Order: sequence, then structure tokens, then C-alpha cells
Amino acid sequence: MSIQAQNNPMVSALFLPIIILVLFVLRQNLIVILGISTAYAYWAFGDGVISNIVVDAWDAANKDILLSIPLFILAGNIMSRGGMASRLIDLMTSLTAPIPGGLAIATIMSCAAFAAVSGSGTVTLLAIGTLMYPALIKAGYPKNFALGALCAAGTLGIVVPPSIPLILYGIMTQTSIGDLFIAGIGPAILLTSLMLTYAVAQNFSHRESSWNLSYISKSLRKGIWALLMPLIILGGIYSGYFTATESAAVAVVYAFIVESMIHKEMNLDDLRDVIRETTKLLGSLFPVLMIALSLNVFLTYEEVPQNLVAWMSDKIDNPVTALLSINLFLILIGCLIDIGSAILILAPMLMPIATSHGIDPTHFGIIMVMNLEIGYLTPPLGLNLIVAMGVFKEKFWTICKATIPFLIIMLMGLMTVSFVPEIALFMVD
Repeated sequence: MSIQAQNNPMVSALFLPIIILVLFVLRQNLIVILGISTAYAYWAFGDGVISNIVVDAWDAANKDILLSIPLFILAGNIMSRGGMASRLIDLMTSLTAPIPGGLAIATIMSCAAFAAVSGSGTVTLLAIGTLMYPALIKAGYPKNFALGALCAAGTLGIVVPPSIPLILYGIMTQTSIGDLFIAGIGPAILLTSLMLTYAVAQNFSHRESSWNLSYISKSLRKGIWALLMPLIILGGIYSGYFTATESAAVAVVYAFIVESMIHKEMNLDDLRDVIRETTKLLGSLFPVLMIALSLNVFLTYEEVPQNLVAWMSDKIDNPVTALLSINLFLILIGCLIDIGSAILILAPMLMPIATSHGIDPTHFGIIMVMNLEIGYLTPPLGLNLIVAMGVFKEKFWTICKATIPFLIIMLMGLMTVSFVPEIALFMVD
């Protein structure tokens, strides 16, 4: 071990987050941030042989579970290219038409349903928002409500399984992906229910029409295949028929069969284009993931997280205080960096601190993702705010103002899940 680390390993460990923070302030690319941070870690704590990064990265990345990331992304892209979004909207609209605020309810439920098959908050916002925003405005719903509902409900894709952030957390912390998927169901239902309650309260005077059994039946026939997708994935994992990685492969095959043979809205040329788009995305994601995994292995080997836990345990001895402090920290981080970057860098460091205060690793994974989910709606770098600004042609601060009620709702959901772990864990065991 280097002289610096031997003299004061805690000081050397604390320099690492400072370096990361400075690089973020300088707005460097994530791969630059992780590369410099990893090189510093090998220099400060190891034997100075930076080339060992490659060896550790290969060892860390030699896991079957990594295959689930490109497969779930590919499945989501196939569904986005096809007609699942419009079919889900038709189904939800037919079911909620006579309910007060029916179209608002249909919007949120469509986002929740599509999030469960796409696994992405941004994709959900784009797929549902482009169709539902004009419909809400035409039906007389307030513009601020329409903007806020679509931006907020679009983030449900982050916590609804299958969720790429949950997969990343599971990989970085060695937590069961299947358990994380199951644990995400309760919080997702809670957040969706809170948003639906607010939608009804705000739009109680809006009633579109009565139920039309013929329209419901027709919409159900068209949308049933999309609704079956999350049931097949979660049912297979929960029943033990296949692992999370195998479920991702099932999702790809199922999505392509539905879109090409049942909906008949995708051919081999479309599939080739979707695969090309997915490959480009993975080309930027996987180098970052490999370096992050290498850094994770090294820090664990050098017991940096354990030392950080011991230091924080001396400062914070109350589990409630620890949980509130971590939540506040993650909310602030979510305002500044994207969810993937935050999980890759912070999950291996924060999870041991959480578990040292008696917080279940699976429960903490949900808490972390929900915190960073709020970051999609907070300036200056809220991804859904930026996407909505381009899609809906509205000013950035107009969209920020529209999301405030939904931010309050999401904070209520976060606090509830944080201090009532059974919401996330009641089905896990």
C-alpha cells in the first residue's frame, strides 16, 4: 500500500469524493470522472500499478447479470418503436372515461403501464407525452397540470420493474436483481396512487363520457399483449422459472413477436435499426460501467467503504438521522448528476453505511432510486424537465413550476417508503 494511505487512509479516502465533486463542477464527462477517480484510488491505496484497472474491470464485469442491461434496453426500444404506447393509452382511456378527471387518470396509468414495459422514464415521457399532452389541452385540462403530470408520471419508469437503475444498483452492490424488481412494485403502486388521487382532486369537474363496453373490449384486445409483458417478467422471476438475465431475453423475444407478428408494426429492417440504436447507447454505457466496477472492486479490497462506515458511525449513531441525512444528500446529488452516474459512483459507498444502521440492502436500493428519481424533476439538470422543454415547446421554468405539486407528492412517497420498509419488502421474502 502507498505511503499516503498507510499514513492516513481516512484522509486519502475523503479526497476521493472531493476529486469526484470537483470534476463534476468542471462538467467533465462521466468516463473522465471515473477514469481519474479510479487512477487516483490505485495510486493512493494500491501499489501504484494503474494497469491493474483493466484486470479488475474484467474480473468484475465477468458476470451473466450484465447481459440483462442491453437486453432490457433493446426490449424497451422495440416496444417504443412499435404501437404499444398508443394501445395502452386507448385501453386506459376507455376504462377511466366516466371517472372525474378520467383523461388525467388515463395519462398517469398509461405512464405507469408503459414504464413497466419500457423500463425508462425518458422513453415513457416521450412515448406517452407526445400523444397525451395535446389530448389533455384539447379536453380543457390546465396546461400546468398536464405538464406536471406527464413529467412526474414519466419518472415512474425508473422505479417500476424492469428498471435499468435497479439493475445497476444490484450489480454495483451485489444485491439480488429479482428482489429489487419485486421490491419496486409496492413503492410504484404508492407513487401512482398518490398521483392519481391528486389528479382526481384537481380535475373533479372533468368527465369525458360514460363507459362503452364495445370500446373497452376492443381496446383490451389491442392492449392485452402490452399488459402481459410485466406479468410474464415478474411472474417468471418471482416463481423461479427464470433469472433476471433470462427474463431480459424473454422480454426481447416477446416484444419482437408481439410487434412483428401480432401488431404487425415492425419488420426486420426496423429491428436492425433498433439494434443499431441500442448498440450506440451501450457503446457509451459499458466502458463507464467497466471502470466503475473496477473502482468498486478495488475500494472494497482496500476496505475504503468499511473505513467510511466506521467514520460516519462515530458521527451519526441514530438510524433515523442517518436515513434523513442520506436522503437529503441523494436529493441534492440528483439535482446535479444523472441517476446512472450517481448509482455507479455512490451506491458502493452508501450501501454499507445504510446497512450498518440496520437498513436492508434491497430497501436501500429502492430508497436510492426513488431519491434520484426526484432528480429528474429538479433543476438545473432534471432530465425530464429538459426533454419536456423540447417536446412540449414550453419554457424551462414554466415546466419547473408545473412539477412542484408532483415533487411534493413524490417526497411524501419517498418519506413513507423510507420509514415504512414493509412497503418495499412485503413480497421479497
